[in-house]
Amino acid sequence: MIQLSAAKLSFLICLGLCLCTLIYVKTKVPSLQAEEAVDTAVCGIHPDELCMSLFDGEELGSECLKLHKQETLLLGAKLNCSRLAEDLHFITSPLSKEEEEYPLAYIITIHKELEMFIRLLRAIYAPQNVYCIHVDDKSPEDYKAAVRSLTDCFPNVFLASNAEKVVYGGFSRLQADINCMKDLVRFPVPWKSVINLCGQDFPTKTNHEIIQNLQGKQWRGKSITPGVKQPPTMSHRTQNQHKEIMNPKDPHVQRLNLKKGRPPHDLVLYFGTAYYSLTRPFVEFVLKDQRAKDLLEWSKDTYSPDEHYWVTLNRLPGAPGADPEAGWEGNVRSIKWRDQEKKVHDGCKGHYIRDICVYGPGDLKWVIEQDNMFANKFELETYPLAVVCMERWHRLKVLEQANVTIKPAWQLQNESYIGMRLNTSIEP
Repeated sequence: MIQLSAAKLSFLICLGLCLCTLIYVKTKVPSLQAEEAVDTAVCGIHPDELCMSLFDGEELGSECLKLHKQETLLLGAKLNCSRLAEDLHFITSPLSKEEEEYPLAYIITIHKELEMFIRLLRAIYAPQNVYCIHVDDKSPEDYKAAVRSLTDCFPNVFLASNAEKVVYGGFSRLQADINCMKDLVRFPVPWKSVINLCGQDFPTKTNHEIIQNLQGKQWRGKSITPGVKQPPTMSHRTQNQHKEIMNPKDPHVQRLNLKKGRPPHDLVLYFGTAYYSLTRPFVEFVLKDQRAKDLLEWSKDTYSPDEHYWVTLNRLPGAPGADPEAGWEGNVRSIKWRDQEKKVHDGCKGHYIRDICVYGPGDLKWVIEQDNMFANKFELETYPLAVVCMERWHRLKVLEQANVTIKPAWQLQNESYIGMRLNTSIEP
């Protein structure tokens, strides 16, 4: 098993402006002192044996879950881009010819937890892919500057050219994705599909598995937008006008006592998930088709328009790869909804926010058993062990599938766990 000191995050390097001024960013690292106070014979070696127990569905005592207690450090200085990828354990080469020939695009919307964003980006990063990062314009300036410094070190990672002040449930969330799409179609990478993520997502499939899914018989040439015709229970979202209230303490969407007119072009509205995988031809259609433009304009005063916009357009005759008969199929995201407790899942072992489970360590077995590309939600500050175990499990699976020589810097651990063994050669 790896030594305890290896549990330290190697990517706690300095994040700061490319100017000479320093930025101080609060970020978290494991506390070794917390581990010394607990008998490892009871809990196992941290973190591998702890993670193995969690993925096996074993319940751990609270004293074991606290082994990954974190402390706050203040870090700041100019980034050394020449060493950044290696120091942060980013994968710097395509891991297969199939992946190299099918570059993906990602839209990632973030507003908090810098370290969680770095872990997410590290998990999904591949040099042939391209990443548009939308930072909520309400975020603190030091946070935005730190993200900018990080993206400046990668030629295929960039900030959205236009940033929105995002309000939960508001049109601004949809506009953020549109802004990134406009940037992505101009970016000199021939990406095939785009996937949208938020800062609390984490992959459960590898880049290779995602591509295999998108190129499989079911989804080849098609976009994935799970949803159905808008049910009556959701009609209030689009039949009444809404307005974003930019209250600094409580930004929110307010329902107005005003009725909306019919959708443009007499479109039939659908309701579905805001998460998707869209083909490039479909994205180009969305940005150019007059029906799509008119629906976007009409949706500005609706509630949570990202939950009707994509799914409606992907049922539209003439849209590339559209399927008017499609339903909820599409393995995009694993989410534990409160109202599905005891029906679809065994309850939330973390806690609920807006009826969505923030995964605790006890949820990991369920998460990896689902056949979805990503899972939501994770909070590093609240449940650090859940994130640490997920990323170590995921990285080991990534390296297992690699068809190239593995570089030492790509590994997050020296030994495998949960019954998996590396079978590829290691560069000296």
